[in-house]
Amino acid sequence: MSQSVRTSPAGSGRALSEAYDTALLDLDGVVYAGGNAIVHAVDSLAVARAGGMHLAYVTNNALRTPDTVAGHLTELGIPTGAGDVITSAQAVARLISEQVPEGARVLVIGGEGLRVALRERGLVPVESAEDDPAAVVQGYGGPDLAWARFAEASYAVARGVPWFASNTDLTIPSGRGIAPGNGAAVEVVRIATGAEPQVAGKPLPPMHRETILRTGAERPLVVGDRLDTDIEGAFNGEVDSLLVLTGVTDGAQLLAAPPQHRPTYVDADLRGLLTGQPEVRAEADGFRCGGWKATAGAERLELDGDGEALDGLRALCAAAWTAAGAGSCALDAGKALARLGL
Repeated sequence: MSQSVRTSPAGSGRALSEAYDTALLDLDGVVYAGGNAIVHAVDSLAVARAGGMHLAYVTNNALRTPDTVAGHLTELGIPTGAGDVITSAQAVARLISEQVPEGARVLVIGGEGLRVALRERGLVPVESAEDDPAAVVQGYGGPDLAWARFAEASYAVARGVPWFASNTDLTIPSGRGIAPGNGAAVEVVRIATGAEPQVAGKPLPPMHRETILRTGAERPLVVGDRLDTDIEGAFNGEVDSLLVLTGVTDGAQLLAAPPQHRPTYVDADLRGLLTGQPEVRAEADGFRCGGWKATAGAERLELDGDGEALDGLRALCAAAWTAAGAGSCALDAGKALARLGL
């Protein structure tokens, strides 16, 4: 996918699991939610894998190690090895290793996932600003991460020690709802120091680079539920993407997406990997997909027809994105979405 203004979702005459060699799958909101598998995820991934598609799991969560993530997926019925998991901890550890000597000390503000990734790169995790660290790294440390850890990071960063962050997601889903993510913790240190970290995770290039290096993907397809991490990360890496509507993104957010947040394909869930994607056709006064036609009026998006709700959403995207151009669609889409039950 080139970095241009996408005006409609793309079509594919082949199943996506056949058209791409590797699926780069986000986890929360795509494969599982609250630790439990999302409906259709286990069966869909099994069929894609049996057909020859390589499955890789790409997460911004730096807390858990690849072994732990792989074990969880395997328990859910998705056989996974640690080598199939790529984390933002691995991406930030590589970034640090390229800027400090081998064996350098790194002050860790986070969990075991960061420590394992740093050791893999020949770096030494330490716990205090008084340990003469060559870098500070911050990653999600879970709800029990002590407030004093942020102070420790601030002391080192204020002295000029280079500061790195695994990712800057402000929120993270949990079994009880939405909780503060690593981005919220990064803001604490930023406020205290006025400094800016180097960031590795999605949607930034270091994460995409880490993923390609570890998977060897030649025709990758990014699969995610978040526009501002998964889809923007695919845009930055100039690869195609599939948005699934099992996580945080809803229809209204998709219609309002600026170019860097517009996915190549849209589907309800991971069953979308196993099918072709319908073509969206431009007509003189709008766009048609399946049994639906969408038109961008002066103040709102109009939708006529019947059939699969997702076809209607794809037609609406074409009308909204064309009307928005390089911006975000400001047309009222409420009535049109209500017809689709989205």
